[in-house]
Amino acid sequence: MLNRRSFVTSVAGATLALPPFRSDAIRRVLRATEQAGVRSAGAVADDEEYWSHLQRAFAPDRTLINLNNGGVCPTPTHVLEAMVRDLQFTDVHPVEYMWCVLEPRVEFVRRELAEEFGCDPEEMAITRNASEALEIMIFGLDLEPGDEVLVTTQNYPRMITGWQQRARRDGIVVKEISFTVPPPSQEHIVERYAEAITPRTKVIEVTHITNLSGQILPVREIVELARPRGIEVFVDGAHAFAHFPFTRDELDCDYYGTSLHKWLLAPIGTGFLYVRKDKQRGLWPLMAAPESMDDNIRKYEEIGTHPAANHNAISAALAFHQGIGAERKVARLRYLRDRWAKLLLEESDRVTVLTPLDSEYGGAIGLVSVDGLDTKALPGWLRRNYGIVTVPILHPEFQGLRVTPNVYTTVDEVDQFAEAMLDAIETGIE
Repeated sequence: MLNRRSFVTSVAGATLALPPFRSDAIRRVLRATEQAGVRSAGAVADDEEYWSHLQRAFAPDRTLINLNNGGVCPTPTHVLEAMVRDLQFTDVHPVEYMWCVLEPRVEFVRRELAEEFGCDPEEMAITRNASEALEIMIFGLDLEPGDEVLVTTQNYPRMITGWQQRARRDGIVVKEISFTVPPPSQEHIVERYAEAITPRTKVIEVTHITNLSGQILPVREIVELARPRGIEVFVDGAHAFAHFPFTRDELDCDYYGTSLHKWLLAPIGTGFLYVRKDKQRGLWPLMAAPESMDDNIRKYEEIGTHPAANHNAISAALAFHQGIGAERKVARLRYLRDRWAKLLLEESDRVTVLTPLDSEYGGAIGLVSVDGLDTKALPGWLRRNYGIVTVPILHPEFQGLRVTPNVYTTVDEVDQFAEAMLDAIETGIE
């Protein structure tokens, strides 16, 4: 009988045997999508033949198992090739080809993203990442000394740092609230915000899905709580867009920022900022724009010289995402998460999963802790012994190993992770 370590080694060989990317991969993916279209998203989630087509559209290093897609994701090879093609074209005659030929195509990207998000193109700015989009919000809104901003202790650290800098410069007050992980209900989260609101509260920044535990927060309910009180709600959707299905109208938000090099699988250095049209005049750009652009969403794109190739390749990534389908994609991501999470929960009473399972309030991101294992040391042990890449979450209120597969992740790789964790539980990681 194979022991766990030899089992992992044998499965790794099978994973490496995946056929390489072929030039007709996208056509085959679309054909497979058409065939799967008559079935529900849940019925396709474990169809390995279907997902193998998508796996071949990537060229990852399969000697490592990347379960840290919550940081940044690889792009499908055709997306990368589109960006490289445009970079090469740019370099032939940059002032002509980049500025006059490629840059105007950003308007097509704007239109396609706006349609996917469900807003007017004149409300969609192309940014380099979620941090840039959120910092436009953080530093762009006029606030007075003593005005209060509500965040949670689980907001992304860079955003909290941004608000703290405003507090030092402008005298605003930043209030951090906590909620239980995992929360007993969505109402619990809303109640924590409601309890912290005062007459001085001017802004709430809410994370659509936390980068820590993968908890999806009740954005619409928070907007409904804040709007009648004249409180602006900034939504940090860094991990949300193209991760699970939603539209602007479902959230009813006025501001939204996201990265596209995570779950949309667009090139690194792409994101978007949505600002409702009647809010644009009141939100300053991060870099100065002329007064004539006060009501123009493009004022948030005034960042100086930058490559057009990166943002133009967003269209290729969006087409790939739409070919899969948002419902089918999140069903697969939840299937991969549940595959390792439920096995570990069944096999050991030392395991705690801090991400909601069997729930619409979670996606691919899973946070797991094991009683008796050093969370900080565990990722290094997994990397050295199994070639598995994960990241530790060392939050003051909770700790765990964050595990994030993506659509190119194979079930063999997820199983290898589960087997490695069981090995760690049984034998330790010293």
